[in-house]
Amino acid sequence: MYKLRQVRSSLINSLSALLLAASPALVAQVNTLPTELEGIGVEEKLGTKVNLDLEFTGENGYQTPLRSFFKSGKPVVLNLVYYRCPMLCSLVLNAQTKVMKDLAWTAGKEFEVVTISIDPQEGFDLAKAKKKWYLSNYDRVEASSGWHFMVDYQGNAKRLAEQIGFNYRWDAKTEQFAHAAAIMMLTPDGRVSRYLYGLSYQARDMRLALTEASEGKLGSFSDKLLLYCFHYDANAKSYVPFARNLMRAGGVLTVLVMGLILSMMWRRDSGRMVAANLPDGVATVK
Repeated sequence: MYKLRQVRSSLINSLSALLLAASPALVAQVNTLPTELEGIGVEEKLGTKVNLDLEFTGENGYQTPLRSFFKSGKPVVLNLVYYRCPMLCSLVLNAQTKVMKDLAWTAGKEFEVVTISIDPQEGFDLAKAKKKWYLSNYDRVEASSGWHFMVDYQGNAKRLAEQIGFNYRWDAKTEQFAHAAAIMMLTPDGRVSRYLYGLSYQARDMRLALTEASEGKLGSFSDKLLLYCFHYDANAKSYVPFARNLMRAGGVLTVLVMGLILSMMWRRDSGRMVAANLPDGVATVK
């Protein structure tokens, strides 16, 4: 029996040693991204001001600085895509167009949209064709001067991507650009305000993101109140209740309601006291 216990203990110790030795390798394998995804994703840089002097070639074939789209004091929706993308870019643009159609606001009136190709090989003819397609789908006249399709100029697409944390790279095996699915909101002075992720966007999220990016210039009172009580959660890919602000708002609302009730009670009691002190036969005016 003693020998059996010794053998069992020896086996357990040996297995434990093997697991401890292998665990770093196992953890490393679990935490290691596939080669195709290395260096891909979004590194949020909220508050970063982009270089508005970067120039891009527009759908008309002329070079235009980003600054041209920030002169109106409107927030800007920014896309980094490429026009020959076989799937993901089209899905992002389609989702963006759909949610823009759900908004009461219109590109070219309340906000601007800038779509830029990250592929240095693409020409402005592709940008022109894409603009025609998406404007037809969007079907709002004002958007012709408010949704701008651009292509790269002298490597500025990569510079802009680095500034906003949009990390992508060329995959020689698939002959495609590997990139994330995201759109960015910029303030009227060119600072990154919000990132929206995925292939589907909610109208409420887009509206709140634009309200946030406009720094209060867009949106109704209810939009601004929602923005106070909600914050964007990248994991949930949506604006979710912000508990602390909800509690604050609830506390303020409670104080206001209690103040109103106490005021009404005070006025009622004051009226009764005045009536009680009046001489007989004198009526109070209500």
